[in-house]
Amino acid sequence: MEQTEIIEVVREAILISIQISAPVMLVGLVVGVIIALFQALTQVQEITLVFVPKIIAIFMSIFVLFPGMVAILTAYMNALADRIIGLQ
Repeated sequence: MEQTEIIEVVREAILISIQISAPVMLVGLVVGVIIALFQALTQVQEITLVFVPKIIAIFMSIFVLFPGMVAILTAYMNALADRIIGLQ
């Protein structure tokens, strides 16, 4: 495997990891902003008010988006296996 092929595989892996993690991170960001706005409006500064809803929202988004994540990873691994087989 040449250096350009290795760089291409690593680049694809980084892009896929961003593609898989971005929706979950965006859900956490949106929930965090909503809770911060709620805290600013009501002046309730409870620390658990931030973490518990964010954790629940992130777990729910992972649960909902998991089939799509698996499909993306499966397609990448199949393409990577085809590249490995093609080298022999």
